[in-house]
Amino acid sequence: MNERPGTAGPEAVRTPPSSPSLWEGAWTIPNLLSAVRLLGVPLFLWLLLGPHADGWALLVLAVSGITDWADGVLARKLDQQSLLGALLDPLADRLYILATLIGLVLRHVIPWWLAVLVIGRDLVLLTTLPALRRRGLDALPVHYLGKAATFNLLYAFPLLLLGSHAGTISHVAKPIAWAFTIWGTGLYLWAGGLYLEQVRRVVRLVPVTR
Repeated sequence: MNERPGTAGPEAVRTPPSSPSLWEGAWTIPNLLSAVRLLGVPLFLWLLLGPHADGWALLVLAVSGITDWADGVLARKLDQQSLLGALLDPLADRLYILATLIGLVLRHVIPWWLAVLVIGRDLVLLTTLPALRRRGLDALPVHYLGKAATFNLLYAFPLLLLGSHAGTISHVAKPIAWAFTIWGTGLYLWAGGLYLEQVRRVVRLVPVTR
């Protein structure tokens, strides 16, 4: 994952006039792995809601996690970081979280209000984009809490699915899953609050340019 901590100052997030094109350096192995992750999202949701093939769905999540780790490592080792990769990676994380939330709610594994909290947080943050764009900014640096929250949720959801079945493994997985879920959701909301505070400071300090 390409999220990293950053400061809230406007100088850290302003897009320079000579910023590279979205497709510049896009055709790389890390970006190919990110594209594979994205293709796995509808497959995962179909496995979860169609044939209820939970084992295969968990395998898709495992492959997603491996490719997530691999694309970051390869991007650094091969010096193949790109603007497209910086967008695809967190997009894939958000889509897997969204797909898993929808699937687990429809399978009655988690309550609907938990999904509303997580999805609602992202929808609230989306409303800040117009204000940022009017100030010549594309986005603000993601706080490290956001990365920690995503890490917790992406571990929690497959464990919740595993815990929804009978057996010893299920009894072991369920409390661990809910621990990750509670911590992940709390951190997700906290990180969202910090992001909104960054936006408030930027709106107050940075003049409108568009």
